[in-house]
Amino acid sequence: MNIQPHISDHAYKLKGITELFQTVLEDNLVGIYLHGSLAMGGFNPEQSDIDLLIVVQDAISQQLKLDIAQKLLIVEEDLIYGNGLELSILLQKDINPFVYTTPFEFHYSAHHREKYRTDTHYICGGDTDTDIAAHIFVTYQRGLTLYGKQISAVFAPIDPHLYIQSLLLDIEHVSTDIIDSPVYYTLNLCRILLFLQEHTVSSKKEGGEWGISALPSTYSELIRACLDMYSGSIDDPRLEPVQLQAFAEYMVNEIQQ
Repeated sequence: MNIQPHISDHAYKLKGITELFQTVLEDNLVGIYLHGSLAMGGFNPEQSDIDLLIVVQDAISQQLKLDIAQKLLIVEEDLIYGNGLELSILLQKDINPFVYTTPFEFHYSAHHREKYRTDTHYICGGDTDTDIAAHIFVTYQRGLTLYGKQISAVFAPIDPHLYIQSLLLDIEHVSTDIIDSPVYYTLNLCRILLFLQEHTVSSKKEGGEWGISALPSTYSELIRACLDMYSGSIDDPRLEPVQLQAFAEYMVNEIQQ
């Protein structure tokens, strides 16, 4: 397993997840790839997901999908992390050459956790997802190989416009969404603008740090408060809705230019 210094504190957890998929998928497993905040050094155990892409050679059975879901529920109990796991199992033939909208064999996340727990016949899989393009784009640029073939040998490069499209869909209703989720949207707006201006894939933490140095100083206090909340150093930044909406309006205007 590829252990970088910034993920060494989580090596034991990642090893357990990796061994689970090695055991259940056996020779069908092509590779396990870490992306998102943990791969990029911006992980917050209280709020972040552990984001993974699992690549297989051949389709997996419905029964195996059910077994994987139940095993992941057990693994998550030991994680004691904010949002737990978010992962997709993908077929090699759908990612190189890249297929869009991308099919997936199986998906697991906090959104589906309760369904997996209460309905032993429930499976999220056998469908397509536009977000997978963005996940692969980030994996190709900033991801880490936990097991199997190297990223460049498995994934094809993704058109940046598909990544941008996914980012823009996420902020479609940001003027209202930012009130309910100020940290997520404030930092996300920063990293979207950073990518558009400098073509740099960043974590929320990196996006916020860039925002403090690159955006008008009138927004620095807001961004700093969101970074502090994201890191867990403060619990309640007491952000005013008017302030948040003004920031969202400014950022959307910059993003649309």
